Amino acid sequence: MELSVIGSGYVGTTIAACFADLGHEVTNIDIDEDIVETINSGTPPIHEDGLPKLVAEHAGQDGTGRLRATTKYDAIFDTGATFLCLPTPQNNDGSIDLSIMETGAVQLGKTLEATDDWHTVVVKSTVVPGSTEDVITPILEEESEKTAGEDFGVGMNPEFLREGTAVQDFLNPDKIVLGADDDRALADMHDVFQPLISKTDAPVVETDTRTAEMIKYANNSFLAAKVSLINDIGNICKEHGIDAYEVADAIGLDDRISERFLRSGLGWGGSCFGKDVAAITAAAQEREYDPAMLRATVEVNDRQPNRLLSLMDDHVDVSREQVAVLGLAFKPGTDDIRDSRAIPIIEGLQERGANVVAYDPVAAENMREHFPDINYASSASTALDSAVAALVVTDWEEITELDEEFDTMATPVVIDGRRAIDRRDGIVYEGLTW
Repeated sequence: MELSVIGSGYVGTTIAACFADLGHEVTNIDIDEDIVETINSGTPPIHEDGLPKLVAEHAGQDGTGRLRATTKYDAIFDTGATFLCLPTPQNNDGSIDLSIMETGAVQLGKTLEATDDWHTVVVKSTVVPGSTEDVITPILEEESEKTAGEDFGVGMNPEFLREGTAVQDFLNPDKIVLGADDDRALADMHDVFQPLISKTDAPVVETDTRTAEMIKYANNSFLAAKVSLINDIGNICKEHGIDAYEVADAIGLDDRISERFLRSGLGWGGSCFGKDVAAITAAAQEREYDPAMLRATVEVNDRQPNRLLSLMDDHVDVSREQVAVLGLAFKPGTDDIRDSRAIPIIEGLQERGANVVAYDPVAAENMREHFPDINYASSASTALDSAVAALVVTDWEEITELDEEFDTMATPVVIDGRRAIDRRDGIVYEGLTW
């Protein structure tokens, strides 16, 4: 099947490459000419494990030709379905900003006006319930001068892609959610996903667009709450001198709880959990419902960096001293620093007058835009040399393998936010959970 994907960020580029790998002919549409050129050269514009192989295999001169990029919206004329994968930034009150989606829908609607062929538009971006039906669809109808359900289809297909494992998550899904308000759009979405359904036997959830939108928010809110709950329990364990991981291993044997997302630590970051919890909280409060559990979820998460810093304060005064921050990305396997736990930690160190030396294997340049005045080391060992404290923020594999490098510190105080470092003689070790 021939598809188009509007947007080439983390979601758009990933699904475009994965759809091409499933055998579809995919056109990735983006307004940025540099990104278009990058994809057409066979290189992804983002850092994501497994993505370079797929883009190289299906784009570029030596690729299969099943993936190409363009800045022209009229490329959808050659396709039967279009996925909208555009950003939905967060407003100050936590709600989502649909302006970029609206602009994309305007351009897409104008393009649909020029064709008599049926076309299905699938919203892939995370949007609050009602956005597809009440905002995106009316724009498409107005600009195309056509009627949804009669002249073109509209669907909603939420993404459940974790940065760092997005390719694997797409190709090995826990579920596929197809939301549509007309049968023909639903049938088109089935055709798109049929190769993946046949390959994986993933359960398929068929529903309407509003419910599909809510499923994404419910999914991420539940996971965020689970992480915050185990962090609260981990904090209590720490106060009692109990290994929180041992407790988590035991409760994880209960199939009502399960062992996943039970590793207490610094908490969650990235572009999904915080943004999604804030957005659905704002949407609920607009309807005069106070989601107290979700507010508490965020409050617990926001406390964790300060707990790490307070553990450091118990051992060393960092004023005018070098402190190593190990890991800047919000999680391993990505260069994304959005809502990274490293940000409040660096801010806290600056408030204490510390000389921050940070290291991350791929995210340093992105963090440099946020903190241009701190020092960025070329390696973890360089960051540790002469430091009075080391704060472990992201559990990259190379960071978990550090050992004798701590011996070069001025005072070997290691504050571990991810249970990444082995406790041993010769270092003063403090973990959030142990």
